[in-house]
Amino acid sequence: MALLKRYGVYTVIAACFLYLLYQLSFPYNPEGIQGDEKDNNHGDKGEKPPVPKLKYYDWTKVPIRNPLTSLTPLPTGKPLPLPKIQFDFTKEKDIEKSLRETRRTEVKKAFERSWKAYTEHAWMQDEVEPISGGFKNGFGGWAATLIDALDTLWIMGMKEEFKKAVAAVEKVNFGASSIETVNIFETNIRHLGGLLSAYELSGENALIKKAKQVGEMLYVAFDTPNRMPITRWDFHQAGNGYAQVADEVVLVAEIGSLTMEFTRLSQITNDPKWYDAITRITEVFEKQQNKTHLPGMWPIVVNAKKADFTRDSGFTLGAMSDSLYEYFPKTYALLGGLNPVYKKLYEVAMKTAIEHTLYRPMTPDNADILMSGFVRTEGSQAMLIPEWQHLVCFTGGMFALGGRMFEIKEHVEIGRKLADACVWSYKALPFGIMPEVSHMYACPNRTGCEWDEKKWKAEVVRKAKMENEEDPLKNIAAARLPEGFTEINDRRYILRPEAIESVFILYRITGQQQWQAAAWDMFTAIQKYTQTDLANAALIDISVTDGMPPKADSMESFWMAETLKYFYLVFSEPDFISLDDYVFNTEAHPFRIPK
Repeated sequence: MALLKRYGVYTVIAACFLYLLYQLSFPYNPEGIQGDEKDNNHGDKGEKPPVPKLKYYDWTKVPIRNPLTSLTPLPTGKPLPLPKIQFDFTKEKDIEKSLRETRRTEVKKAFERSWKAYTEHAWMQDEVEPISGGFKNGFGGWAATLIDALDTLWIMGMKEEFKKAVAAVEKVNFGASSIETVNIFETNIRHLGGLLSAYELSGENALIKKAKQVGEMLYVAFDTPNRMPITRWDFHQAGNGYAQVADEVVLVAEIGSLTMEFTRLSQITNDPKWYDAITRITEVFEKQQNKTHLPGMWPIVVNAKKADFTRDSGFTLGAMSDSLYEYFPKTYALLGGLNPVYKKLYEVAMKTAIEHTLYRPMTPDNADILMSGFVRTEGSQAMLIPEWQHLVCFTGGMFALGGRMFEIKEHVEIGRKLADACVWSYKALPFGIMPEVSHMYACPNRTGCEWDEKKWKAEVVRKAKMENEEDPLKNIAAARLPEGFTEINDRRYILRPEAIESVFILYRITGQQQWQAAAWDMFTAIQKYTQTDLANAALIDISVTDGMPPKADSMESFWMAETLKYFYLVFSEPDFISLDDYVFNTEAHPFRIPK
C-alpha cells in the first residue's frame, strides 16, 4: 500500500479515501515515521534470503517465540440484564404483512440470483466477477463469498444450499494462501465472523472446527514481543516461524476490531487465549484514551510496535477507524456486561465524537439531519472537514444501539438524525444511490441552519479553486453536484451495506414504518442500476447525466453477507434475529447475547 504524506492540502487526504476505502488503505504518512523505518518494520535493514514458501502450514505447530506466563480469563458470573433494545411491536395488519412479505421475497430473489452466479462461476473462490463471470482471490483464496454468506443462507431458509456450502467449507485450507500478505482484519470479520455466526445459528460442528483453524492462524500474528498483532501479516514468514514485530504504521480500525470475534471464539471453545489477545489491545486503548491529540478518540494511524496509539492527528468515525468504535457497545453486550471497560470506552469516545466530528449540513430543504466528518488537530485546535462517506453511515445504528444499551436518549436521537442523513443522501442523487465520498457545507451549529444558495455556490467555487468563475452554475453543472453537495470526491457505489444497516437498526428500535419505506426505495434503486446478466455489480459513477451509471466487474462478498441480509431482515418479522438477542459484527454476522 502506498503511504501518502500526512501534510498538505486536504485533497491529498481525500484522494486516499477514494482508493480501496473498504480495504482500509493507509491514508497518509504519520508524523515522525521515515521511509527507512516504514520499509523495514519486520526486521533488520539490508537484503534477506528468500522466505521458503511451503504448500501447507499447521498453525498449531508453529513455534511460539514470545510465550505468555498467564492468560486473562473471560469474565465470570451471571450476565447482567441489558435494557430492552427493540421497540414493542404490535401485531401487524394483514395488508401490512402482505406488503412486507412481498418485499422480503424480492430481496431473497436478488440474493438467490447472486448466489447462483457465485456457485456457477466462482465456486470456492473469493469473489465472482458479475459481468464477465470470472473470479478473484484477494482474500487468501479461502472462499470468502461462500463463508461470508453462510449465515445469510441460513437466515433466508436456504437449507439445502447451506448444507452444500458447509460441506465445501470443510475443504477450505487455511494452511495455504493465494496471497503473501494477509489482512488480519478482513480475515477476522469475514471468515472467522462468518464461521462463528453460521455455527451459532445452525449448530454444525464442522463450522466451529473450521473457525478454530482460522483462530489458530490469526493468533500467530500476535506472536510479537509486545503481543500487539501484525495487521498486514506475512503469511510465509509466520508459517516458517520467523521472528515477528508489530508494525509502526497501523490503521486503528484494523487493530481495534478483533474483540467480538476473538471473544466469541474463546466463549465457544472455553479457551481464553483469544480473549487474552484482544484484552491486551483493549488495555492500551483504555490507558491512552485521554492522551491523544483529541482526547477521547484515537487517531486513524497508530504505532503497534511501540504500543503508542496517541501520536497522529487525524480523527474520524469513518473509514480506517469505524469498527473500532462500533465494537465497544457490542463487545460489552457479548460479554454480558461483565467487563465495564467497553461501556467506558464507548461513552468517552462518543462524547468527543459528538463535540468534534458531527455537523449539520446546509440543505435546500433545511433537513434536520446530522453527518460525521473528518477532524485534523493542530496543537490545541481541532479543525472539522465536512466530509461525508457512505461508510460512515453505520454511525446511525451505532449511536441508536449504544443509546438503548446504555440508556442515553441523546444518542438514540443522534442516531436517528445520522441515519436520516443517509436516507436524504440517497434521495438527493439522480439514481437514488449515495456516492462513496462527498463534502457538504457545514452549518455553524447543529440546532438550525437556513439554506443559502449564495453560500453554497461560493463554497463549490472555492473547493473547485475557480474563484474567477463568473457563473458558478457552470461549475456546478460540470461537477454534477446536487444542491447541498459542495464536492463529490468518489462517485462510486460498491454495493455497500452501511446505510441499510442503520435503517434496519432504526426500524427495529423505533418501530416506525418510514424506515421500511426508505429501505424499499434504496433496494429498488440499487437493484435497478447494479443488476447484470449474472448478479449485481459495483457502480463507477452514480451521478452521470446521460444514460445508465457505468458498472465495474466487482461484487464484494459483503453484498451477500451484509447488504442483502439487512434488506431481508428489515422486511422480516421483528422478533426474527432480534436486537435483544443478537449483536452483529461489522460484517453483519449475528452473535447471540448471553442471558
